[in-house]
Amino acid sequence: MIYKKKKWYFNYINNNNIIKNKNIILIYLYNYYNNYINILKKNNKYKHLWIQCENCFGLNYKKFFKSKMNICEQCGYHLKINSLDRIELLINLNTYKSINENIISLTKIEFYSEEDNYKNYLISYQKKTGLYEAIHTGIGKLYKKKIALGVMNFKFMGGSMGTVVGEKISRLIEYAIIKNISLLIFCSSGGARMQEGSLSLIQMAKISSILYKYKKKKLFYISILTSPTTGGVLASFGMLGDIIISEPNTYIAFAGKRVIEQTLNQKISENLQKSEYLFKKGLFDIIVPRNILKNILNELLKFHNYIEINNILNYR
Repeated sequence: MIYKKKKWYFNYINNNNIIKNKNIILIYLYNYYNNYINILKKNNKYKHLWIQCENCFGLNYKKFFKSKMNICEQCGYHLKINSLDRIELLINLNTYKSINENIISLTKIEFYSEEDNYKNYLISYQKKTGLYEAIHTGIGKLYKKKIALGVMNFKFMGGSMGTVVGEKISRLIEYAIIKNISLLIFCSSGGARMQEGSLSLIQMAKISSILYKYKKKKLFYISILTSPTTGGVLASFGMLGDIIISEPNTYIAFAGKRVIEQTLNQKISENLQKSEYLFKKGLFDIIVPRNILKNILNELLKFHNYIEINNILNYR
């Protein structure tokens, strides 16, 4: 019936019945909206059982979703995964040890918004996520190889990089230099933390300079870009890996689509900032699905170890 009304409207509209047809459209839209709201209310009842895919809108059974590594069963889309779950999937059981976990910012930053000041803003996110900051740093074993690991969490203020994130990453790299171990960092961030102003901007140079010392020691750094990776994180340690890996369909950008369009006064393609397009342009080395990432990382670490041993033998 709805289809017939729409067809009748488009076939027989004329100057005399414009008002009548407008009313029909308004009634149709009102009914459509009410039906949509009712569907949403029904879906909310089963939120504890199902997770809806952001891409195909298919439903995934929550109980098994974690074991599937937050990958949609219907379309293979990689949904966001929190830092603790990622560590659990990557690192051998009972081998992970967190370092510098309780670092908090002592800087008196007088940032005020219409909603709340920065200190209260931080506290609210700490309560929501159970984290002190937007990154987990620690040491663990990936199969037989000991590694230094940093995993950013987008749920904490969009994974933004402030003074604490910069300090934790810097200390992690310094620890990796002292222990002579490989470094892995999972990037997931909206960029530098605007509430901390120039202090967050400094972290880009700070981390980059310590990474330079790390690379002078001929140690191995792998950067893994997950969705989204943008701004100052991408422009600093995100793109400084010896090997740069991306997950499928990852949003990677320095500036957002809207900012670019407003600056250039022209539309840009939807795929311009997707990992598949950027891979073709040579921005990073490889796209690796989440379910085989652990094995790929293990092979890369073994390969680097083999080259390292050969260099030592040749030197002798």
